[in-house]
Amino acid sequence: MAERWSAPAKLNLYLHVVGRRADGYHVLDSLVAFAEPADEVIAEPAPALSLAVRGPYAAALGDTARDNLVWRAAERLAAQAERPAAAALTLIKNLPVASGIGGGSSDAAAALKALAALWRLDPAQADLAALAATLGADVPVCLAARAAWLGGIGEVVEPAPALPPVTALLVNPGIALPTPAVFKARQGPFSAPARFAMPEDAAGLAALLAARRNDLTAAAVALVPAIGDVLERLAALEGALITRMSGSGATCFALFAAPETAAAAAARLRAERPGWWLAAGRLS
Repeated sequence: MAERWSAPAKLNLYLHVVGRRADGYHVLDSLVAFAEPADEVIAEPAPALSLAVRGPYAAALGDTARDNLVWRAAERLAAQAERPAAAALTLIKNLPVASGIGGGSSDAAAALKALAALWRLDPAQADLAALAATLGADVPVCLAARAAWLGGIGEVVEPAPALPPVTALLVNPGIALPTPAVFKARQGPFSAPARFAMPEDAAGLAALLAARRNDLTAAAVALVPAIGDVLERLAALEGALITRMSGSGATCFALFAAPETAAAAAARLRAERPGWWLAAGRLS
């Protein structure tokens, strides 16, 4: 029987760069949340490991299955469980690639959960999180797929209180932006950590986020000026409480108090910019 698991988009509601380690990696403070737009991972019984990639952004991942984090997740989970890596995996790639919303990391986390269910494994959560960390700094938080505070280089995960009801409209101008290039281009001083008590409504959340920022935005806009256009158009939408770039870009988002308002804003922006990728959904 097939196991189907969602791999939701990860948004950085704020992202402060608070330092830099001796090895060159930047130290972060961020509140992340997960949006309903998602990839999907399907795991089915098979005598050997295989991976098929489908969906609107499949071509952007190339033809080498073994380079995909989903494949690596399968191999490492099998090795940890001391069993063959035998499964037919399908990745439905709905989210843009290299877009600052943790698509690859979320895919890997979904693969771990799908395969654990398919192979009837019951790993301790700490063991699964440790394995996830070997695949990438963002994979552990994607296992939980709920709001969390991130520290370190992203590997220090602390659960955050539940978000108030809020809907995000995600927009990407269709330009891939590799994370290392953005961090290399970043200039300026480091920021301070900026965690807060969770408010009761979307307006309160937006007000708190307005006092914070994404420290990578200026660098990303310098590399991809279209990000600035996305942010301006999101800010002009009726009902938009706050707009921001996620991660290292190029995906940006606006927060809305009601899903109906977000849907109307999406329809307007889709008519204005039919070439952009847009998706709306509740945050958790």
